[in-house]
Amino acid sequence: MDPQQRREGAPVPRPPTGDSSAVLSVFLAFIVIFAMILIPSASNIPSASNIKSSLSILHQVPEGHVGVYWRGGALLRTITGPGFHSKLPLITQYEPVQVTLQTDQVTDIPCGTKGGVMINFEKIEVVNRLRKEYVYETLRDYGVHYDKTWIYDKIHHEINQFCSSHSLQQVYIDVFDQIDEKMKDALQVDCTRYAPGIEIISVRVTKPTIPDRIRRNFEQMEEERTKVLIAIERQKVVEKEAETSKKMAISEAEKNSNVSKILMEQKLMEKDSARRQEEIENQMYLARQKSQTDADFYRLMKEAEANKLMLTPQFLELKFIEAIADNTKIFFGDKVPNMILDQRLLGNFLQEVSRNISRKGKADA
Repeated sequence: MDPQQRREGAPVPRPPTGDSSAVLSVFLAFIVIFAMILIPSASNIPSASNIKSSLSILHQVPEGHVGVYWRGGALLRTITGPGFHSKLPLITQYEPVQVTLQTDQVTDIPCGTKGGVMINFEKIEVVNRLRKEYVYETLRDYGVHYDKTWIYDKIHHEINQFCSSHSLQQVYIDVFDQIDEKMKDALQVDCTRYAPGIEIISVRVTKPTIPDRIRRNFEQMEEERTKVLIAIERQKVVEKEAETSKKMAISEAEKNSNVSKILMEQKLMEKDSARRQEEIENQMYLARQKSQTDADFYRLMKEAEANKLMLTPQFLELKFIEAIADNTKIFFGDKVPNMILDQRLLGNFLQEVSRNISRKGKADA
């Protein structure tokens, strides 16, 4: 518009503003939709989780977790698995809940023993798992932080109960190896009764810290106990060595006894063999002597029978004549013995001898 027209009071035209405001509205709406659709909830950042989970439509459930939802503060029965899912923005809230094994560490648990000594458990680890089929009931009754009620607070309670009923000696040394199982059983009993979806896998209890003065006393006691154990073990070694020597001596004596027994049996067997050999030789000698005697007896019997047959008067007369003939003696004197010259006396003698032999033979028959 020129100055002349402005001076004459002509109406001044306004620039069009409707197009620019529409474009701006569309741009802002696009940004909001982009944020609501494309920005997933970040469960790793608690401060940003609620905001983004309220604004986002798409959200991601990580592996090992399930997705639970609230609408207007009420827990929904809808439970989703790992992956991408959608929800109503600003109306439905989402939270991932782990259903695999997880380890909760409870730290700095002070407790007083039965004797009044204060000790502190620096760390207790509880391995647990929330069963998938009990997620809704557990979160409905105890909320997302169910483990604070049934693990963290429960561990504090059970440890204090345990310490108050045991002395420092028992807690620190005697029954320390049983605390893990006792805590596990205590937690599981109450969880099974009130929160069956929580499964306690194991409990690991670290050694508690005790006052330095008492700890030094325990260390000295442990040193003395170690010395006693060393002495006992040394005594066992000596006894074992003595027992081994005794067994070796007994074994050596038994070996010598067995050797002597074997040698004695060998000598007895040799003597018995010699005795049997001598008996056999004696039997052989007796047999030979008997055979020789029988032979001599038979020979003499045969000679006697032969002589009996040969002793006839004629043979005896022949022998008598031969004996007289062989006699070289010469007799001198006025008278010669009649025996030499009297043939009749010789015949009578021979006949008498023959009769005696005949009678004897008949008697023997």
